[in-house]
Amino acid sequence: MRKEIQLAGFGGQGIVLSGLILGEAAILDGMNAVQTQSYGPESRGGAARSDVIISDAPIDYPKVVSPDILVVLSQPAYDKYRSEVGKKAMLIIDSDLVESDESALCVPFSKLADELGRRIVANVIMLGTLAKVSECVTRDSLERAVLRNIPKGTEELNLKALDAGFRSA
Repeated sequence: MRKEIQLAGFGGQGIVLSGLILGEAAILDGMNAVQTQSYGPESRGGAARSDVIISDAPIDYPKVVSPDILVVLSQPAYDKYRSEVGKKAMLIIDSDLVESDESALCVPFSKLADELGRRIVANVIMLGTLAKVSECVTRDSLERAVLRNIPKGTEELNLKALDAGFRSA
């Protein structure tokens, strides 16, 4: 099994952290994982992308070449990266922030996060949805990776966000 995944949005949405968490969850599942990132010079609001490769075999090249999954949390990211990804790739979008006229899994990550009281957890909701539909990592490993990488005191909120993601898939 090998999955190449691109997560894209803007700075401040937790795109890079999401890639790190996803890669760590894969390692906890006994898989090989590699994560790379790119972002603009702005700390918030600029383009951000995190590429993750998960494989049961050794990974000989750390860059995503042909994404199996593209997850997009902002319109500028969709406009920038969609054309670089083949039409066979699964497309998952935040239906609150991205407009697309093609077939995609549309989930209101931002709205669901707002309902939990903190928009900042939209990325954790997205990870739950991604894990459920792609089966690239187990729920248990993803939960453990989330808990290892979030600020202390936010555990309950983030576990609720992860659950919302699994339910929304």
